[in-house]
Amino acid sequence: MNKQTTENELRDSRQEWLREIPAGWKLSKIGSLYSLRNTKVSDKDFAPLSVTMKGIVPQLETAAKSDDGDNRKLVRKGDFAINSRSDRRGSCGISEYDGSVSLINTVLTPKEEMDPGYYNWLFHTVSFADEFYKWGHGIVDDLWTTRWQEMKRIVVPIPPLSVQHEIALSLDEKCSQIDATIKEVEEGIEEYKKWKMSIIYEATTKGLEKNVAYRDSGIWWIGQIPEKWRLIRVKHAVKIENGSDPQTEGDIPVYGSGTGSFKTCGEYKEGPTVLLGRKGATLHIPHYIEGRYWNVDTAFNTKIINPIIQLKYFYYLAICFDYPAYRSQTTLPSMTQTNYNSMHIPCPDMPEQASIVTFLDEKIEELDSHIKEKEDLIADLESYKQSLIYETVTGKRKVV
Repeated sequence: MNKQTTENELRDSRQEWLREIPAGWKLSKIGSLYSLRNTKVSDKDFAPLSVTMKGIVPQLETAAKSDDGDNRKLVRKGDFAINSRSDRRGSCGISEYDGSVSLINTVLTPKEEMDPGYYNWLFHTVSFADEFYKWGHGIVDDLWTTRWQEMKRIVVPIPPLSVQHEIALSLDEKCSQIDATIKEVEEGIEEYKKWKMSIIYEATTKGLEKNVAYRDSGIWWIGQIPEKWRLIRVKHAVKIENGSDPQTEGDIPVYGSGTGSFKTCGEYKEGPTVLLGRKGATLHIPHYIEGRYWNVDTAFNTKIINPIIQLKYFYYLAICFDYPAYRSQTTLPSMTQTNYNSMHIPCPDMPEQASIVTFLDEKIEELDSHIKEKEDLIADLESYKQSLIYETVTGKRKVV
């Protein structure tokens, strides 16, 4: 077999997660490439690090911290660390620091010369995460663990060292370009969302007519309103009702405080309604629901009890509420019925509310369409990036 044939020909690796690899590449178990570093240290001597999907980083503020800072694992610069909880897919990386990580992580140090960057990319593929999970054991997903005794038996490719360098450099460059594009698109989405909020706020608190007299509402988040508009308390127009846990199974969407329905059930209430958050970090996201639905106790459902306000107009107003100023001062962000009922809200006459709702329905649909296009683009870029990484680290795509 000549050199050219070896470089271009693929062979069956007999490893399901790798499939074909170049004929000239070797295969070996992780245990032959790495040895386990199991040195116990204190975070007083070695700075605490976090093992994340973006690699090994200085300990995150959001990380769960143990009181036992003297019982951690040593990590040296160049070591590879991976969360042994195999349900935490992709939480791994090559460390750029000397430091310490929690005992739940497996820390490995190279036995022989290699390009750590190549293996960093290999171990970040979805296919490796699936293989790592497959070798684990446990009762349920969040107790699923792959220990070193299992991990070291996983077979990985060993390209020639020069090829490892080429692959690592190529992926560093190409993925950096993809990430920069994704960041740019994400910034565009944020701009659209800010514009969307601004349009909703201006329409629901200032109206659609520009050449009108205004007066101060006396409410900080509302500011000035058209002179002819009224201010009313929520309790004089809207009834706020509690949710509860469903008791039967079915296909009715169930909502709580959050971004959407999270399960289904057999009970139902008839819409339309506006669901308002009761507690949770996402209680500031209301929902306008038509048709059948159910809400658990982390969300209130609402009914119009006084025909001076249109439900859809109230929904758009609810998007603009200054939730932090009203919510109860508890560890978990919370809103009570009293918090909502005591709010003052602007109230134009019904024909003007209808005009505002029509305008916003059309405008928000247009903006949401633009946001969806950008979100789809990000999904496509992420998918392409994963394919690029996998095909390159397994030799199916040549480095150009």
